[in-house]
Amino acid sequence: MLEDVSDAERLHEAHEAGRPIVVRAATAEAIKAALSHPEVAVAIVPAARRELLDVDLRELTYGP
Repeated sequence: MLEDVSDAERLHEAHEAGRPIVVRAATAEAIKAALSHPEVAVAIVPAARRELLDVDLRELTYGP
């Protein structure tokens, strides 16, 4: 599990090894950043930020 996607080498290594990449995301922007990397399998949000489960990634990426 990674805290963010800032380490491109680590993302690449995990992907090449066939390990699913899970990234913590505490904001909508962090979700967008994580899931914009094709290597990332899932973004995990904190229990205290349950509203992030309703983020519309399509709208966040492309607008309304």
